[in-house]
Amino acid sequence: MTTPPYPPVSDADLSVLRDQLGRPARDVVGIAARCVCGNPTVVATAPRLSDGTPFPTFYYLTHPAATAAMSVLEADHVMRELQDQLEADEDLRAAYLRAHEAYLRDRAAFGEVPEIDGISAGGMPRRVKCLHALAGHALAAGPGVNPIGDAALARSRWSPDRCECAHPGGGSA
Repeated sequence: MTTPPYPPVSDADLSVLRDQLGRPARDVVGIAARCVCGNPTVVATAPRLSDGTPFPTFYYLTHPAATAAMSVLEADHVMRELQDQLEADEDLRAAYLRAHEAYLRDRAAFGEVPEIDGISAGGMPRRVKCLHALAGHALAAGPGVNPIGDAALARSRWSPDRCECAHPGGGSA
């Protein structure tokens, strides 16, 4: 996978992100995935924040409906089910390892941070720890890159093909 080229983040994007997060977005290097209406869904965040803090979560899910859907799955113990599948399926483990490696390559293009060397997000490559992070990676990288993120998105009530934004430029479901 090549490094995604991100156009400059607009003031409108930053405003939507502030509304989505309830705070200003930190050290955004790009919008990695968008809602069908054009609003941000996933941001790419610098691997070292401007205050010097290492930040391993390069792909950060911001869309409120998507984050709520991942929270529902986590509350319904879907992470445990996906972890069990991961432990039982050698091909799934190999694909998840490739997702981890792709994530690290994407983030490294924005700077090497020794404190987080080899650490991606969401528990990759051995655990299923955070569906928000895994779905964010799946949305940013596209289908087929992160099998656990893809599975979480497929099981969720939210779809990247339907706008559920309550922001300018988006509708509301």
